[in-house]
Amino acid sequence: MHPEKQNEDNDDISKSQRKRDMHTLQALGQQLVELPKEQFEKITLEEVLYDAILAARRIHQHGARKRQLQYIGKLMRGLDAEPIQEQLDTLMGHSKRAAQTLHHLERWRDRLLEEGDGALTELLNEHSQADRQYLRQLIRNAQKESHANKPPKSARTLFKYLRELTEPVSEN
Repeated sequence: MHPEKQNEDNDDISKSQRKRDMHTLQALGQQLVELPKEQFEKITLEEVLYDAILAARRIHQHGARKRQLQYIGKLMRGLDAEPIQEQLDTLMGHSKRAAQTLHHLERWRDRLLEEGDGALTELLNEHSQADRQYLRQLIRNAQKESHANKPPKSARTLFKYLRELTEPVSEN
C-alpha cells in the first residue's frame, strides 16, 4: 500500500489517539482480568474475549501476563467496548453501594454504643419492627465487652442485627 493512500485512510484519527484508545481498551481488559470470579461471571462477553480473559487469570508470570493483556486489548479493538464498560460500571456501582451500606451500618452501631438511648430511639423511629429489648441487651453487652477488653462478640451481633433490619424482605 502506498504511504499516501494509508494517510488518507487514517486522516481522521492520529497515531497518538489510536495509541490512547488502545491503552484504554487494554486497561479495561485488565480490570476484567482482576475482577473477583463471582463478579466476572456476571459480565456478558464474546466467547473469544471470555476465553482470553480466563487464560490471563491463570497466568502469573509478568511478561506472559503482559502479552496476554495486550492480546485482550487487541481483541477488544474489534468489538464494541461500550457495553462491556457499562456492565463493569454497573457492577462497580453495586460494589460501591454495598460498601456505603456497610459504612452506614457501622455508623449506626457506633452511635448506638456511644450515644445509647438517644440513638436507639432514632433507630426505632426509622425501623419500627426492631426489637427494643434485644437491641438494649446487645448494646449493654457490647459496652461491657469493650470496657473489659474482651472480643467484640456482642458488637458483631449488633451489626448483624442492624443489617437484618435494613435488608429488604424477600418474598419466597
